[in-house]
Amino acid sequence: MKPFDLVVIGAGPGGYVAAIRGAQLGMRVAVVERDRPGGVCVNWGCIPSKSILKCADLYEEMKNSAAYGIACQGLSVDYGEVIRRSRKVAERMSRGVGYLFKKNGIELIAGSATITSPRTVRAGDEELEADNILVATGTAVRGLPGIEPDGEAVITSDDALAQETLPRSVAVLGGGAVGVEFAYVYRIFGAEVTVIEMMDQLLPRVDREVAEELAKSFRKRGIRVLTSATAKALDKVQGTLTVSSGGKEETISAEKILVAVGRKPLTEGLGLEACGVQLERGFIRVDHRFRTACPTIHAIGDVIGGMLLAHEASAEGVAAVEMMSGIETHRPDPDKIPACIYCQPEVATIGLSEEEARKRGIPVKVSKFPFTALGRAVASGHTEGFVKMVADERYGEVIGCHIIGHGAPDLISELSLARTLEATFHEIGKTVHPHPTLPEAIREAALMLGGEAIDI
Repeated sequence: MKPFDLVVIGAGPGGYVAAIRGAQLGMRVAVVERDRPGGVCVNWGCIPSKSILKCADLYEEMKNSAAYGIACQGLSVDYGEVIRRSRKVAERMSRGVGYLFKKNGIELIAGSATITSPRTVRAGDEELEADNILVATGTAVRGLPGIEPDGEAVITSDDALAQETLPRSVAVLGGGAVGVEFAYVYRIFGAEVTVIEMMDQLLPRVDREVAEELAKSFRKRGIRVLTSATAKALDKVQGTLTVSSGGKEETISAEKILVAVGRKPLTEGLGLEACGVQLERGFIRVDHRFRTACPTIHAIGDVIGGMLLAHEASAEGVAAVEMMSGIETHRPDPDKIPACIYCQPEVATIGLSEEEARKRGIPVKVSKFPFTALGRAVASGHTEGFVKMVADERYGEVIGCHIIGHGAPDLISELSLARTLEATFHEIGKTVHPHPTLPEAIREAALMLGGEAIDI
């Protein structure tokens, strides 16, 4: 039996980051992974999807190049090559994670893991002894009753990332991050697209004004958006989907149905219940130190619920391992974790929306600075969207920021730092930003809250 200080189950962005941090702190670490290093994010999520989205964005830019005085003739798309490129990108990043394991002296064990006791893990033919076990198995795509994915007519995001033929038409079930990203890709490359969202807006967790702006932009691009809508029945023979929306039923023809309605935790077969670990709707219950009901077994990332974000899992992995090592730290605050969506226009958000702040009884000041008033945005031809800032009325602390527009995911990090430092809109407004740049929109939104905006 091999002894370790820490055995991590799952090599995704939560598990591999936790393993590396553990090694930095002097732990002897093993990671058990049944697929490839990097987990879903690197192999079947964040990385390959962003590669495809970049191709779609570039294609859309080239189609509109005449507006920049650049003629582009004979433009065409090899969709199969778009997909193949994304697989190469994912493989490169996965190899990079494997290299990091070797660099940090971490033993990578291929196979499925079963926790056989509070301090032992079986991985294939090997038995591992561990002072601490960290479960970071993540989640998998979830189906819909009656509309179960078959990899052909009904597909998941995993299928969409591998299929090299562009469908003529797609109905996307779910208007969350995954749904809107694939809707954008399919439409830009020429497919007819309908997005069907059960809630009353796209991106249900996002500020309502941002969601409405995205829906407006999608409709301009020819994407049909149905909200407060549910899929009732699928006829695979006819290639039709019956949808109920606004009290009426209609039939939508679609070559492919993309199911993007959420994810389910990967806890089955791990042996958790036998060790006293408690589950809630399949997700692992943990305390503020990421400990389960069995004190030697910890869990982080998507498998414990929350925002289901790669960078949240990474932050939790670092915090969990540092706590195991006796370092005093805190569980990451969800209100200080940004979330990003990479369709066009892009979306990035952090903290409370205006609606959520008012629900919590927080008096707030709100500003909205449009990219149409920003020199860099006008010069680059990307004037869709705005920066919306929410600040506590009493102290001026920025408690939320919501951005829609080209480059939004890169802009939100300034607000992440601001939230960490509990910065006020006065402090952001007094911070000199280079001109002309997109981050000036953040400063202008802050200045608007104090009645000092310059460019609007």
